[in-house]
Amino acid sequence: MQFEDLEVWKRSARLSADLYKEMRVLKDYGFKDQITRSGLSIPSNISEGCERTSPKECVNFLSYAKGSCGELRTQILIGMEIEYIKRDTGKIWLSETKAISAMIGGFIRAKKNYIGNRAKK
Repeated sequence: MQFEDLEVWKRSARLSADLYKEMRVLKDYGFKDQITRSGLSIPSNISEGCERTSPKECVNFLSYAKGSCGELRTQILIGMEIEYIKRDTGKIWLSETKAISAMIGGFIRAKKNYIGNRAKK
């Protein structure tokens, strides 16, 4: 299966694009750069992990993606607090980051089970 077919990649790529669209008018370039980079890191690390030949490397990159998801959630919360992000938009994004993080966690568990089953053979 290619990473482009994975629902978790599709959702995280869509979220990243939404972040870029919503943040394009923000004048705080430091915040805008940080939040768009953490958002972009999620689908980027999923795709990089899927393109690796080793399941252990894949898990490593999925772990980075999950970490970036937490980073993004923090930035959304702060962005809402300082009124850079509208409450309604922020709530949607927070919900999406939680769902994506759970999907990545499931993907990691599946890969680790695969690695464990291979080691038993």
